[in-house]
Amino acid sequence: MDSLAAQDTWSLPASGPQPDGSEIVRVVSYNIRSLRDDRTAVVRVLRALQPDLVCIQESPRFWFPRPQAAWLARSAGLMVLSGGKSASGPLLLGRLRAQPLSVHDVWLPRTPGLHQRGFATTVVQLGSATPFSVTSCHLSLDGDERFQQFELLLDHLDGLGVPGGVVGGDFNEHPGERGWDLLASRLQDGWATTPWGHEFSSVPKNPFQRIDGVFATRDIEVLACGVVGEGFPGLRAKDLTLATDHLPVLAVLAVPQGREELRE
Repeated sequence: MDSLAAQDTWSLPASGPQPDGSEIVRVVSYNIRSLRDDRTAVVRVLRALQPDLVCIQESPRFWFPRPQAAWLARSAGLMVLSGGKSASGPLLLGRLRAQPLSVHDVWLPRTPGLHQRGFATTVVQLGSATPFSVTSCHLSLDGDERFQQFELLLDHLDGLGVPGGVVGGDFNEHPGERGWDLLASRLQDGWATTPWGHEFSSVPKNPFQRIDGVFATRDIEVLACGVVGEGFPGLRAKDLTLATDHLPVLAVLAVPQGREELRE
């Protein structure tokens, strides 16, 4: 389904506080391939998308990971929330208005011979909206290990102590496969819920598959979600192919107002 991709406009609701106390939040999920390509293009893409929260996959892990994460955040006008080395790659960035309340980064059980994987998770609050978790993940290339990681992701979310949550990830799996469908049975698949932009995130020069996505719990409204492409305001099309081997997924979400007792 690519029903909204043919629209002539890339218009989106502006992020920020709403009259009813809710918050409109922009979330980007983006695999940056360890900044091995054009890192300045990565920064330009992020700046053009104007996200409140960014779920990074494949942040640099082995060569000065913390300074590189700090450079990326600073250059994009964001701050590091959690992740990177402490989550074995996934990284969370956010604007100053995203107040971090707690951090829950974890390393996952590792199958010998395969890469170490992890979840970068922070519970955040924006304005008077209810606190919610945001998680970045990059799941295994091995099908059996990957399905276990989907199960562990749901267990991880259940244990955070907040009802609302957002997950941005490179899932290395397609819709219709068992892990993706398990996650979609519990959370809203952003593109399937309110499609916007384009569907396929890989590879930038010839997108043919959807392995990246943003998911949200049922109490968070998905206003728009999809892959950013040529024509997005302020974005140079060539930066999408220079930056990395994935295209960014952008979701616009409405987070409801928090209960008064949670804000006291």
